[in-house]
Amino acid sequence: MRLVVDLNRCQGYAQCAFLAPDVFTMHGDEALLYNPHADRTQREQVMRAATACPVQAILVDDLGDTADAAEEDGVREGLSGVR
Repeated sequence: MRLVVDLNRCQGYAQCAFLAPDVFTMHGDEALLYNPHADRTQREQVMRAATACPVQAILVDDLGDTADAAEEDGVREGLSGVR
């Protein structure tokens, strides 16, 4: 699963950080850090976070096989998204 947060749209309401704390983290009052390649086991939490976002800033692309293959190959990216 791949996700992108539109940081121009994000207003820092932090609903995502409450609903999926292993994927989204607030750094200070306004900066959001997130894992753009959330694990498949976190899918339900990510979908709840995306749905709860008041400005719909979270885009989820459920690629499934591609993301899982990258993780199996040892390719794993770090956190993204600083305002």
